[in-house]
Amino acid sequence: MLEELLIFTRGGLILWELGKALKGSPIDALIRSCLLEERSADAAFHYDVPAGGAAYTLKWAFDNDLGLVFVAVYQRILHLLYVDDLLAAVRREFSQIYDPKRITYDDFNETFRQLQKEAEARAEEMRKSKQAGRASTMAPVKKQTPNGAARGSGKQRNNNSGGSGKDDSDGDSGEGRSLANGSLKGQGNGNKEKSQAPNLFAKGKENGAPEAGAFDVNKLQKLRAKGGKKTDTSAGGKAAKAEPKKIVKKNRVWDDSPSESKLDFTDPTNERGDIPIEAAAADQGESMMDKEELVSSGEDEDDEEVENEKTGTKKKGWFSSMIQSISGNAVLQKSDLQPALKALKDRLMTKNVAEEIAEKLCESVAASLEGKKLGSFTRVSTTVQAAMEDALLRILTPRRSIDILRDVHVAKEQGRPYVVVFVGVNGVGKSTNLSKVAYWLLQHNITVMLAACDTFRSGAVEQLRTHARRLQIPIFEKGYEKDPAVVAKEAIQEAKRNSSDVVLVDTAGRMQDNEPLMRALSKLINLNSPDLVLFVGEALVGNDAVDQLTKFDQKLADLSTVPNARLIDGILLTKFDTIDDKVGAALSMVYVSGAPVMFVGCGQSYTDLKKLNVKSIVKTLLK
Repeated sequence: MLEELLIFTRGGLILWELGKALKGSPIDALIRSCLLEERSADAAFHYDVPAGGAAYTLKWAFDNDLGLVFVAVYQRILHLLYVDDLLAAVRREFSQIYDPKRITYDDFNETFRQLQKEAEARAEEMRKSKQAGRASTMAPVKKQTPNGAARGSGKQRNNNSGGSGKDDSDGDSGEGRSLANGSLKGQGNGNKEKSQAPNLFAKGKENGAPEAGAFDVNKLQKLRAKGGKKTDTSAGGKAAKAEPKKIVKKNRVWDDSPSESKLDFTDPTNERGDIPIEAAAADQGESMMDKEELVSSGEDEDDEEVENEKTGTKKKGWFSSMIQSISGNAVLQKSDLQPALKALKDRLMTKNVAEEIAEKLCESVAASLEGKKLGSFTRVSTTVQAAMEDALLRILTPRRSIDILRDVHVAKEQGRPYVVVFVGVNGVGKSTNLSKVAYWLLQHNITVMLAACDTFRSGAVEQLRTHARRLQIPIFEKGYEKDPAVVAKEAIQEAKRNSSDVVLVDTAGRMQDNEPLMRALSKLINLNSPDLVLFVGEALVGNDAVDQLTKFDQKLADLSTVPNARLIDGILLTKFDTIDDKVGAALSMVYVSGAPVMFVGCGQSYTDLKKLNVKSIVKTLLK
């Protein structure tokens, strides 16, 4: 039974409603999490009411020409089969009576009840026909023997052939093989990636090519032959060349009780050699976070020939495409959108966007354009390009504003420090970019303290201590093999006593599949309730960014000991200056997590930290 059915415009005006507003507002959650995030191509949206409430499934349909949205809500446990059919019928009937000047449609109640009865009847007939077909398939086939006795086909075959039970077993196994082949075939069609890999390897073996990673015996024999000749000539009396002497590093002599100054082998001067290392941070200049980046516009966007070369959508002749653009009022079909969408998908993938995300984006754009009328003097490729640009802008624009400087002052008024936890996989640059964030905060007259909670990796505490000494800020450390959650808690207490405004918590790098370290990270976040959890990821990773961020969020949710699990709040992208125009990792990460990219690392110095320019990223992705 349907819990709620709503018809509203894209502007938010409710035209017709069935049922009462449900607890938790599942339709509001659908709009925020799905429709506004360009996930409208999904089959359904599942919503769990907070605090142990009911679980709902939501399905929707669009009338893009009229700008209408049709949403049906029902309890997930019911598995209603007629909802898609009902939504299509409601859209068809309501579109005929829709008038932009009307606000209420009470006369649609009777029409909807009739449509619901018809949809339920069709679903019941389909269910009965499936059951009848399944019963006929499972029923054994009987044959009438000349004696009048009904016998199984296998036994009759044995009597006629005069053979033993071997033929009977062959018939049964043949039937079993056909079922197995059918199921494998269906499974292969559903998962193309898995089915193609074995075929490629098999093809390589047939052609005689060695397997990937296998040792080539022919190369080994050639190398041995060459090596043998060399040994023979050397054995014949030719003088071998004298090997150069290796430079051996002298062993360092350690005293019985060395002082801390002797253990510090860092260079006490910077590159110029005339400024002490403590004062080097003050000479770095202004952080790039406070500089606005200008984006140029209007290159070749109006040139039709350049656009055709970029998208590869020049399928029709010039005259026919021009006639279609002039006439206008052409209703866009999915077949009309496919060439332009395929070209856009390929372009996004070349910019390092994950394949599945590029596919979902194109499906979402197709869902928002299908059935819409094409305006006069407008090409399909231009319409698709504009729709994709709007979709990318909505995705990369943060759903909620996170202003760290404002939140720091709010926490200061409450008498507590603002806590930021940096998490991520190994080697992405958490400690380095943490120091860049600290430098940016210092420029805004905010007192910062570092917390060395990476008690796992050797040298992590010393690395953070060096940054603290260069920036002339305090650091809280307890050494190695300590519980990082307890170290972070003590660091926050120390910052509160010293009236520090911000605590930046450095954590150990961990792979997303490392269960013990992920459990320790979840404990640290749940115990200290930080104000901001920043995921530090590389801009180089591409498809792996989706797996990293998804599993980090999933592990933090699964291992949480509190009802409302704390997930990733923001993203810091490192090594952004090394990727040229391959900026797709930013889009992949934001699409998967819904968290905004708050910082972008683009160099080696403390000032090399930027904001993400959304318009620049969108322009780069689509050019």
